[in-house]
Formats: sequence, C-alpha cells, structure tokens
Amino acid sequence: MNTKTTNSCRESNPFSLRRRCLSLLAMACLLSLGKYSYADAFTSPTQLIGVTQGFLEFTVEDYLATGQIDGRYEIQVNNLDPRLRLAECDRELTATLESPAQPMGRVIVRVRCEGASPWTIFVPAQVRLFRDVVTVTHPLKRGMVVDYADVTLRERDVSQINQGYITATELAVGQKLLRPVVTDQVLTLTHLQQNAAVRKGDHVVISARSGTLSVKMPGEALSDGGLSEQIRVRNLNSKRVIKARITGPGQVEVAL
Repeated sequence: MNTKTTNSCRESNPFSLRRRCLSLLAMACLLSLGKYSYADAFTSPTQLIGVTQGFLEFTVEDYLATGQIDGRYEIQVNNLDPRLRLAECDRELTATLESPAQPMGRVIVRVRCEGASPWTIFVPAQVRLFRDVVTVTHPLKRGMVVDYADVTLRERDVSQINQGYITATELAVGQKLLRPVVTDQVLTLTHLQQNAAVRKGDHVVISARSGTLSVKMPGEALSDGGLSEQIRVRNLNSKRVIKARITGPGQVEVAL
C-alpha cells in the first residue's frame, strides 16, 4: 500500500512530537519578538510628523491669540523618507521653531531627542493663514483715489504676503494709488500713497496688548505717521515717551 508523507506535527512518539512543536513555537516567538524589537528601536517618520503637527498647532494658536488675529489656518507637514532610521528616544521628544521667527508660510521645525542616544532632525512644513483682506473689484489706474466701490473684503492666504495687507476697506478708501492694480488683486500698503493717519500733536488712544489682555490709555503723537508706521508717542498718564505702531486714525498700539 502506498503511503503519503506530509510535514506536520503528527508523530508516532508523543514526547518527541511535543518537544518538536514546542521548539518550533519557541523559535517562532523569538523571531517575532526580534522583529518587533527591531521596529520599536527606531522613531518612525509618522511619529516625527505627529510631533511636528502638534507643536505647530499649539504655536500658531498662541501666535493668533497673542496678536488678536482673526482667521483660520491650515498646517501641512512634509512627508519624510520612510527609510529614515533614528534611535528610539527614551525621553519625550521636544520641538522648537527653527525658522522663520513667526509660524507662518514655509517653516522649519527642529525635533530633538535629548535621551541616552540624542539626535536632531529638521522637519519642513507649510502654515497657511486665511484672513479677510481688502481686494480690488475692478482694474484701477495709477493715480486714482480709492472709493468704496473699488474694494471689497475677500478671504485670502496671507502667509506669503509681506507687504502689509489691509483688513478694513475704510483704511484704503481715500488713498491714492501708486501703481495700477487688477481685478481681485490684494491691495497692500505698497500700492497706496498714504496720507498721515496721525499728525504731530494729535491726541491718540494707546492700546497695549498681551494675549487676551488689553489696556487703553491717552497719548500725544510726537510726529506724523501713516498706517502701520512706528512713531514716538507720549503717554499722558505716565509722561513717558514710547514707540508705538499706528493701527488707524488716532489709534496706536504697543506690545507688552
């Protein structure tokens, strides 16, 4: 009679069978443990991205709250090479903003391990800030004076605008254009020939802000200045002379 041989744990001797099966099981467990120990010995790119994302969310929220900036933001952390191998950290990872000074636009986050096997990696990301800003409703020529019908508020990504965008139409109305602009273009301070929003001797309201805390006090302008310009102002309560940024007609702001 023909017999068929198969690989299995069936064996005529039960003790030999048990010994072989236990050996195979032990070997499988060791290989499995070795595999997971190898994987756990490294900090994964997914973990680095998560640390960067969480750090940027906290930093951007704090930046907006401190500056009392209204808007929404989006954070996109760049993918990292999946072959990246950094030692598993025995301490909590730390993150700091490497550049730029403000968490807007293209940013670099430094993620560090300060444990027994220290390392540092720089993770790139993009932070977009969307705000309602003044845009042009139709083409305007150089030299024209801006009217209310010429401008409107639209939501735009301002993270890459460095020329001083405007968030209220009344701050643009009445200003003369220094260059032509096209429909839907964001209007910035560089487009406008600014009239003095504050003149020397004007009484102004000084706003001092720190986070959600805001204090107002009377002041006197010691020089002329346009919107967003910094001028010297005398605090009429303390008689101290300070530098403040013009935020509107008769309004200046200092940072605490």
